Amino acid sequence: MRIRVECYAGYKSDQRPVRFYLGKRKFEVEEVLEQWYGPEDTYFRVRAQDGHLYILRHHPHAPADAWTLESFRRAPATASQ
Repeated sequence: MRIRVECYAGYKSDQRPVRFYLGKRKFEVEEVLEQWYGPEDTYFRVRAQDGHLYILRHHPHAPADAWTLESFRRAPATASQ
């Protein structure tokens, strides 16, 4: 699924995602948990403000510098005490 991502740009562009949009819904990235590189793409496993985990894929050589949502995992429910 294609998504729109806004990134922090430090010493290079698109260094890490800070927020992303699924349709009109905005998700703030609270934490980048992991980052890894494929042959042509970069992947980010992030926790958004909703507590859920997302894997975002950056395709820097694709038209329009595309991003896709590769995976979603619902945060585990916490037991109330």
